[in-house]
Amino acid sequence: MFKGILIEKDDAGYRATLTDISEEQLPPGNVTVRVSYSTLNYKDGLALTGNGPVVRTFPMVPGVDLVGTVEQSSDAEFQIGDQVLLNGWGVGEGHWGGLAEKARLEGKWLIQLPKAFTPAQAMAIGTAGYTAMLAVIALEKNGLRPDMGDVLVTGANGGVGSFAIAILARLGYRVVASTGRMAESAYLKQLGAADIIDRATLSEPGRPLAKERWAAAIDSVGSHTLANVCASIRYRGTVAACGLAQGMEFPGSVAPFILRGITLAGIDSVSRPRADRLQAWARLATDLDLSMLPLISREIGLSEVIAIAPQLMAGKIRGRVVVDVNR
Repeated sequence: MFKGILIEKDDAGYRATLTDISEEQLPPGNVTVRVSYSTLNYKDGLALTGNGPVVRTFPMVPGVDLVGTVEQSSDAEFQIGDQVLLNGWGVGEGHWGGLAEKARLEGKWLIQLPKAFTPAQAMAIGTAGYTAMLAVIALEKNGLRPDMGDVLVTGANGGVGSFAIAILARLGYRVVASTGRMAESAYLKQLGAADIIDRATLSEPGRPLAKERWAAAIDSVGSHTLANVCASIRYRGTVAACGLAQGMEFPGSVAPFILRGITLAGIDSVSRPRADRLQAWARLATDLDLSMLPLISREIGLSEVIAIAPQLMAGKIRGRVVVDVNR
């Protein structure tokens, strides 16, 4: 038996509980992992609270990230004792995820834990840092350089936003952070933000085309915020869209795309090919200052996850939550 968080939905309702799970209950997979750390992401918050239709099958162990040690493997890529890392692939939604002491997975979802990171550091980065790195790479592929002007990061106090600021600043970009928590300005400046704006300036319905302000942007908010960001991007600039905290609709206009030739780059972090994952994690090893991790992340035990999930959904959690699943 091992400890894990199990989400169930039946005649008694929707609930998440910390409980004992038998290894026989684990879903099919060709690699069994003794999990050391997982994380608490926005998607996990939706699953744990039932605030969104994230979980597709029941019962479900949430947790879209995990790192741990291989205990059993019939995949030639992985041997017993290997330290492995997983981000995405629908775990915690359609396949049991990382918020338990054990996980059974498909080897094609895993990569070796990069030598640059300890297990705890890898989870402090997690899907949030990995997604931020994918977004930065997308901006670079579209020609962005530090001398082109300011880069906007929305949802700046969240995990993706925090890492996007830290990475961009380390690469020499002047970063403008958009946040609904102006009291956290000192934190954002520690990460490297040069300027901070209130998200209210972007979150309401706006004009189809606004004054050109930013060379590029990374948006984790969606809805009116994304539409207003696109309307304010400079000629031939790029917006990397990777989140929908405000909503999944896009109440925007084609004007910025046609009249300014901007690009809207969608950032999928769930099903990226292994080559993209390896590139992103290799870049994180060089482009992220690991001394920032204690500032961005906090660690909790598995027993604390259910109580903290509502705080995450209420926007009261700054940065990343790392979960030590063995306490």
